[in-house]
Amino acid sequence: MSDGLRVTKRQRTRERIATAAARLVMENGLAATTADHIAQEADVARATFFRYFESKEYAVAEGFSATWIAAVTDALRRQPADLSPTDALASAFAELGDGFAGMEDQIAEIERQTRESLPLRAWTLLCYLQFETAIAEVIAPRLADLTVGDPRPRLIGALAMAAVRISLDDWLRDGGSLAERISRAVTAMAPVSL
Repeated sequence: MSDGLRVTKRQRTRERIATAAARLVMENGLAATTADHIAQEADVARATFFRYFESKEYAVAEGFSATWIAAVTDALRRQPADLSPTDALASAFAELGDGFAGMEDQIAEIERQTRESLPLRAWTLLCYLQFETAIAEVIAPRLADLTVGDPRPRLIGALAMAAVRISLDDWLRDGGSLAERISRAVTAMAPVSL
């Protein structure tokens, strides 16, 4: 087997495990999902699971981040081309808002677990960076006067994820609707001229 094929196979196995982890947590919650359940769902041995992930939380985090990065970037791509970057973000997150309502318990559980674990907090920061980069890549074509090295796409991506992070913090502390909090925070970006 060539090195390229080996790498591809490992990446697919990792993705399969992460996807299975996210799916099981969505169906059963984090507490009821075990590494053994994830391994079985992904059709890998328990030892294989732990070769790819240190814990179920890491597998879940990766599964959720991959799923949500795709959802956010797909929603952004569906927005009319004449919308400004911040209006396109606000519209995309409003479109995704319905999905948040059905997952609030799982999101709260994962956020609480993340906040109690230093390694998971570090992992979350990396996830936010992946989101920022993905958003920047989709937003960049909306900037008519974009130049090489222009920081605006990354700034917009970082600001969008800061809005999400602040919304999560406020929602965990004060309750209410996560979708409404995110929509309000992302919409508040509109006056920011980049």
